[in-house]
Amino acid sequence: MLPGFLTRAVELLLGREGRSLHLKAAGAATAVLGVVMLIGSWAVVAAEHGARGANLTTYPRALWWSIETATTVGYGDFYPVTLWGRVVGSVVMVVGITTYGLVTAALATWFVGREQRRRHHLAHGAKELSEETARALHERFDRLERLLAGQRENP
Repeated sequence: MLPGFLTRAVELLLGREGRSLHLKAAGAATAVLGVVMLIGSWAVVAAEHGARGANLTTYPRALWWSIETATTVGYGDFYPVTLWGRVVGSVVMVVGITTYGLVTAALATWFVGREQRRRHHLAHGAKELSEETARALHERFDRLERLLAGQRENP
């Protein structure tokens, strides 16, 4: 069941043809972050196993630590005490910071793109309106010129 779910999740994140590159990158980074947090939790438990003063001794604790590390919350309730545990923590931090930066950039790009499309649409509508107004004015002037020309011929 899990491999099918993961396959479907990856297809949803990466497989859409119409998605822009920045959304695909944000989706891929989020998927990588999830994998890094899961594997990092396991790796930190393995690295901390048997170390004096270790508090990351169970997978649930390590998973919580991984989430708070990736989000840069860092409550300080759990932390690695070994060199390899800290290396794993550094990887989780870097991937987390990068992912949240990518997601933030993707959202900002989406908002800016929407606003640019809205402004373009408004500008296009204003141009059409001004062209229509100019046409109507030209027609009125032409009618007035014809009326004036007719009055000059029939005084």
